[in-house]
Amino acid sequence: MSVKLRAPREHAGRTADRLARDAGEAGRLRPALLDEVVAGIGAVLDFRRPADRALADFFRARPHMGHADRGVVAETAYAVLRRKRLLDHLFGEHPYPGGVLTRAYALAALVRLRGYSVRDLASLLSPVENEWLAAIKAAGRGSLPLAVDCDLPEWIVERLLPIYGDPELRELAHALAQGAPLDLRVNIFKSDRDSALSALVSQGVAAEPTPYSPHGVRLAGKPALARNPLFLDGTIEVQDEGSQLICALVAPRRGEMVVDFCAGAGGKALALGALMRSTGRVYAFDVSEKRLAKLKPRLARSGLSNIHPQRIEGERDPRVKRLAGKIDRVLVDAPCSGLGTLRRNPDLKWRQSPADVARLVEQQGAILDGASALVKPGGRLVYATCSILREENEAVVEGFARAHPEFSALSCAELLAAQRIPLDTGALLRLWPHRHGTDGFFAAAFSR
Repeated sequence: MSVKLRAPREHAGRTADRLARDAGEAGRLRPALLDEVVAGIGAVLDFRRPADRALADFFRARPHMGHADRGVVAETAYAVLRRKRLLDHLFGEHPYPGGVLTRAYALAALVRLRGYSVRDLASLLSPVENEWLAAIKAAGRGSLPLAVDCDLPEWIVERLLPIYGDPELRELAHALAQGAPLDLRVNIFKSDRDSALSALVSQGVAAEPTPYSPHGVRLAGKPALARNPLFLDGTIEVQDEGSQLICALVAPRRGEMVVDFCAGAGGKALALGALMRSTGRVYAFDVSEKRLAKLKPRLARSGLSNIHPQRIEGERDPRVKRLAGKIDRVLVDAPCSGLGTLRRNPDLKWRQSPADVARLVEQQGAILDGASALVKPGGRLVYATCSILREENEAVVEGFARAHPEFSALSCAELLAAQRIPLDTGALLRLWPHRHGTDGFFAAAFSR
């Protein structure tokens, strides 16, 4: 659930006009670059692996491509993923006269979504393609069917419409179709937000405090951070503000024993360790050695000594059972559909299915049930997802509450208010990009 530094994403905040200028000295797409755009779209529409990984492999195979050209390819590919339903709708009204659908996506995305004009592409097109692209540019400017306007699969719209209603669902979907800002978390074990902000501003980086997280910084653009001194010395980490607020619900104290279940690359574990000022113990559990390996360099930069990554076989692992009833705070950062992160991962809406969600719901219930055994009397349990589907969120915690009367629900609003965080979404934490400027998150808190 945490935000990661990935080369293909560094272009996400650039404007269409700037990318158009960067495409070449003449300001126009070259035939070879258009061919690469078409190929890049084909790579992400394969859907056999995440889009960012597909593009990373795509660029790795093309070391000759420059920074600006990569930006054109990446941004156009992501534009197609974000608005594929709209493009398919337009193609239904105006069928592409050529034979390669990925070329149709490339041309339509460039003129409808990226700010290029038909004239910019005229020299690269046949006369019939020019005529077709002009029609695509002008078509469908009125009202659109709900699923097309939201650019979501029908099964997702069917699940969200009863929750949000038509107007707000469109707002939510439009927000999910935008690129996400770059949020940072200041490592309070090493520095404080005001000092980090001053350092960033002195480097010429446009930055401001996040509205809710007391340790968050939001950048105006997408500056490269991999070589930034503040990143290299562990003062800042990339983490969405919503993810930071999940850690605020856990609210670990110094010297406590904490478990981050399903820790992944450890973004939340690092945040929890910093809140504890490197005291106590934070167990970062995950079933994937590969994911935990990504935590090691981040942990080294952080300066924290209280994080203990451990690979486990599952919620019934003997190492988990040995901690039963001994843990002060347990965070279950459950594997989920990730549909709250469509701003960053628009391919997820095309790669997930109702059957996938059903399997995840069963897994979420099992993990929450197993992890709850770790919580000692008086301890806290937090369940969180980056999903916006009720069956992964409210339904899971309702089922848990029925099966575990030894746990009492806590008010997330009250937990945040106790830390002077001005955010009240009710007893359950529900974050949405159109309301809060974060990824879509859900969380519930319990006390044993």
